[in-house]
Amino acid sequence: MKIAVVGTGYVGLVTGTCFSETGNKVTCIDIDQNKVNKLSNGEITIYEPGLEKIFLRNLKEGRLVFTTNLAEGVKDAEIIFLALPTPPGDGGAADLKYILGVAKDLGHILTDYKVIVDKSTVPVGTAEKVQAAIAENFKGAFDVVSNPEFLREGVAVDDFMKPDRVVVGTRSDRAKKLMSDLYAPFVRQGNPVIFMDEKSAELTKYAANSFLAAKISFMNEIAQLCERVGADVDMVRRGIGSDERIGKRFLFPGIGYGGSCFPKDVQALIMSSDEVNYDFKILKAVEAVNEKQKLHLMPKIEQYFKGSLKGKHFALWGLAFKPNTDDIREAPALYLIDALTAAGATVSAFDPEAMPNVKATIGDKVTYANSQYECLEGADALVIATEWSEFRTPDFERISATLKNKAIFDGRNLFEVKFITDMGYHYESVGRP
Repeated sequence: MKIAVVGTGYVGLVTGTCFSETGNKVTCIDIDQNKVNKLSNGEITIYEPGLEKIFLRNLKEGRLVFTTNLAEGVKDAEIIFLALPTPPGDGGAADLKYILGVAKDLGHILTDYKVIVDKSTVPVGTAEKVQAAIAENFKGAFDVVSNPEFLREGVAVDDFMKPDRVVVGTRSDRAKKLMSDLYAPFVRQGNPVIFMDEKSAELTKYAANSFLAAKISFMNEIAQLCERVGADVDMVRRGIGSDERIGKRFLFPGIGYGGSCFPKDVQALIMSSDEVNYDFKILKAVEAVNEKQKLHLMPKIEQYFKGSLKGKHFALWGLAFKPNTDDIREAPALYLIDALTAAGATVSAFDPEAMPNVKATIGDKVTYANSQYECLEGADALVIATEWSEFRTPDFERISATLKNKAIFDGRNLFEVKFITDMGYHYESVGRP
């Protein structure tokens, strides 16, 4: 099958590469000539485990090509995926200018039947807007389908190649047939392709991410209560996670969620609800809890240093919003950096993948270390903001010999409390005595 993917960001590049892996001819289109040149020359532009190998294989086999020419890119495609940014606009509503801009361009380009697929996370009613934008200048037959992505950064290739489910919003039998054929290789083990109307599919994406965000914020609230009553949030998590109605995932407390999806999608669903005069109180609480949780470690740090951080120097392990990605959007680490430096402290940071993105965002506001241990040099304490695997079993003797104080403030609960306090550390985590 011949496919076009408009947009080579995170979703677009994963989508295009994974579709090419099952034998489809995929043309990826982007307005950024520099990015297209890099991708065409085999230089992958995002960090995602497992992606580079299949990217290079399909690029070599000619199943995956890149261009800046929209008309050429979509000319022979049967299905056109729109994987374009939908950044928060005024009040948090998703900004559809990129999607609708491309839709208008397609109206001038299309000459025969195509299926246009909204792959981006978009608010309810977007498919209708895309349909109208194309129809302004193209009077032939086409269908607009909503096909939201459910990719977790760090395991996106597995999520795409072996999806729990595929959601497709369309009422067109012709579009259903094409989408069924396209996804057949990915659901051979029986996981469902769920067909529904376009609006329900659009809402499904927001509902899924908002529910998961709610689980995280709920567990962070339980952690707050645990600290006040002397309970252990790890025990509580295990106790409730074994209930199959609740499940084990997304119950780990910490310093809040970040990334490109949860904050934006929660905000957008709140905004969409406000627009139809519905006060979505639970989601507003989820958002408020998460904002507060990002700085949960600050009072603990301030108390340890007797209320003054001026002149103190901190080592910070982790900058990405989660491990196995270089994504720093809404990363709690950035909030901690702002708070620490505002209090007069300095910060040395290390992250296996995200340091270039942080430097491009905040410049030399922090010092960037070449390793997690170099990061410790001259530091008064260690702060952990991301749960990279290499941080879980560090050389504690080396840490003890380097830090000025044996103090660790752990926002991701990486270590067992008894184990680390028995070594003489002052150890603060989230929701544990």
